[in-house]
Amino acid sequence: MIRMSRLLRTLTVAGFGISLAFGIGHHAGAQGYFVPGQGQAPAGQAPRPAAPPAAARPVPRANLPAATAPQVAGAEGEAPIQVPMPPIPTLPVLPRGASPPAALVGVFGLPEAMRASLAAQQVDKVIGERRQKLGVDAAAEEQAIVEMQKALANDRAKLSPEQARAREKEVQDRFTASQRLFRNRDRIIQEAAQVAINAIQANLIAVVRQVSESHGINFVMHRQSVALNSPEFDITEQVVTELNKLMPTVEIAPDGVSPLANANATAPAAPKPTK
Repeated sequence: MIRMSRLLRTLTVAGFGISLAFGIGHHAGAQGYFVPGQGQAPAGQAPRPAAPPAAARPVPRANLPAATAPQVAGAEGEAPIQVPMPPIPTLPVLPRGASPPAALVGVFGLPEAMRASLAAQQVDKVIGERRQKLGVDAAAEEQAIVEMQKALANDRAKLSPEQARAREKEVQDRFTASQRLFRNRDRIIQEAAQVAINAIQANLIAVVRQVSESHGINFVMHRQSVALNSPEFDITEQVVTELNKLMPTVEIAPDGVSPLANANATAPAAPKPTK
């Protein structure tokens, strides 16, 4: 017998509207600081990855005594293997470069801005409704297959082995087709959400740059990274105002239509290399 709970477990049909705006902010925040003129983290400042589990975290170099060499764990019961570090090279002095300008700092609350974004609220509502409908349809399909299983169990005594195998195959085929269908619908919903989110993020970066330049700010930090700041540094409210003027709504692909498949279909063909 097919375990019907597997059908729903293959889908991410939980309520999407719990905090889409926060999810958007978190995703955008992972891209790095907003920097006027750049729109992303400066070169060499990659976004900080999520912290690994405590057991997997390496010991920070700053916590090691100066003369301590890194240790590599040996076999169970053996002392750690001492691996000596090579000497630190002495490099020539580089020519003196131009000093950066004095930092004029602004502070920006990304999750707060996304939650206040009218376009992000639209995505939250539309995608939430689509996910709710997906969950209802998946539950109905699950129940239909359960009924097919029950009917097969009730009729099995009256069926020949060949008939029983044919009915079993019918149930299995229905289940397999349902999994494929709902996985595809779930993927399309995710694509529609991500394309809309990306459009909001692109405009948000432009607005942060625009607002920063209007105040002569050349260094913008996420509010979450600042322990204490004066309200005069915070540009979040103005960014939200300008973003909602620029983008009160966002285009979301119609339900059931993959925006990525549509983009691939309309994309111009790559030119063929000449011989």
